[in-house]
Amino acid sequence: MKTKIFISIFLLILLFMSCSEKKGKPDSDTIIDTPNLKAKFAFKGRIVFQSDMDGDREIYLLTAGGIKKITDNSWDDEYPKWSPDGEKIAYSANPTGNYDIFIMDEDGSSITQITTSTKDEVSHAWFPDGKKIAYTIEEKKGFIKRSSLWMIDLELKKKTNIIPQFRWQTALPDFSPVSPIMGFTGKKTFGWDVYIYDMQLKKYKGLTKGGKSCRSKFSTNGRKIAYVSSEADGKGDIWLMSQDGSSKERLTERNETSDYFPSWSPDEKYIVFSSSLKHRIDRGNWSLYLVKVKTKRIIPLFDSPGRDVFPDWK
Repeated sequence: MKTKIFISIFLLILLFMSCSEKKGKPDSDTIIDTPNLKAKFAFKGRIVFQSDMDGDREIYLLTAGGIKKITDNSWDDEYPKWSPDGEKIAYSANPTGNYDIFIMDEDGSSITQITTSTKDEVSHAWFPDGKKIAYTIEEKKGFIKRSSLWMIDLELKKKTNIIPQFRWQTALPDFSPVSPIMGFTGKKTFGWDVYIYDMQLKKYKGLTKGGKSCRSKFSTNGRKIAYVSSEADGKGDIWLMSQDGSSKERLTERNETSDYFPSWSPDEKYIVFSSSLKHRIDRGNWSLYLVKVKTKRIIPLFDSPGRDVFPDWK
């Protein structure tokens, strides 16, 4: 009995470490050139992602024609997210030590800093109207790290706590493109679960149970939600469910890998995700894959010598 309890606690700790990104430098400072790196599958659209292939975390743009490095500096640039119109990229960076939210054009120009504080402001999402950004504030009190969801009006610069009535931890926002619904990852006791929050009714609802799920991502028509769950193999897989939490289905049935960070293709036929034989994001080699939603076929997409994570498809 004690052995089963220990194993359960250990798996919950692993899920927590992947649901809340680990900060700091990667374990290798080797500078890697990027010529001849390209997509292994002729997909349509543009995928931005984060990689440490050059020694620190930078943001890259992947198309069927090749790869382009968008940021290039001495600090970490992370978690890129396309604006709804596809013209801007929001990302988090730590040029002064802590993480803040920034916005830039697709080519890396016209950089604007959105948040400024001594806390880490990370893991963000655009509101469907493109006028506001939701983000996660992470702060440490001793050995305890707390996270909460906030939003900022890009014109007024006004900051607001999104779900003050959720008295536990909240993180990783994502929005339905067709209704005033926000998906988020919440933690009440041990482990994380997927929730939705009605922005008009000011009510939230849990879609998963057991503390083994996180990182929800709405489909482009808002009817489906891709998310990560470790309930099948203890590591992490890409799953699918309806917006109300019904019809749950495991898409990546690979017990040997950790599959994380899903993002839909614009036509909803594929989901891009990151995968690794290691569980922690700061260990091992993470590569980009596709899963075809209808058939569950897994397709290798991109593999650099670094860790390729947090893809976002437009």
